[in-house]
Amino acid sequence: MHHFDVTTGRLEAVRAAIVRAARDFRRDPQTITLIAVSKTFPAETIEPVLAHGQRVFGENYVQEAKAKWSVLRERYPDVELHLIGPLQSNKAREAVLLFDAVHSLDRPSLAQALAKEIAKAGRAPRLLVQVNTGEESQKSGVQPMDADAFLARCRSEWGLTVEGLMCIPPPDEPPSPHFALLNKIAARNGLKTLSMGMSADFEAAIQLGATHVRIGSAIFGTRG
Repeated sequence: MHHFDVTTGRLEAVRAAIVRAARDFRRDPQTITLIAVSKTFPAETIEPVLAHGQRVFGENYVQEAKAKWSVLRERYPDVELHLIGPLQSNKAREAVLLFDAVHSLDRPSLAQALAKEIAKAGRAPRLLVQVNTGEESQKSGVQPMDADAFLARCRSEWGLTVEGLMCIPPPDEPPSPHFALLNKIAARNGLKTLSMGMSADFEAAIQLGATHVRIGSAIFGTRG
């Protein structure tokens, strides 16, 4: 038995809540992946969560993830790393080598950079297009009205396989209409993966079709 710590207790509670929400909304809990958002948390905070069987983690920054996970991954080689923060084009190469999935593809220059690095590296992370469902000027993401055209360009122009969509609803609005919009754009583009829902609203996201929920504070607490 691993010594019980508060983080693993919270992880258990989140897992149970995901299963409950899935059943409430007549979904198979197996179709929902928990991404434990470990950004800003040090290796020693993440370790108990790894020891408790969690294998999918979300990070926001290439450098931070690289520093932290190079060691942890030696011990847990089956870890899956998802980049959920904005990606600068000049970090595309490192991102392609480090991450198993990139949730924040949001502009032509990044699509081009990723396509180039994927060809060079001979390895492709799973790609999600970030949609700015709230059309917020300060937030990254493709505008909803431009999503179909951008997805088509990803395929035809850059030869990228996009697996799904991601969104971060505005903090001051009810999230469900944003989740519903993302679901609608995904459905009409034949995309199966929906990365949506965080600690405060993952049940609503599951109701509206989330396949990946990104949960940080409900597992790791808030930073000191």
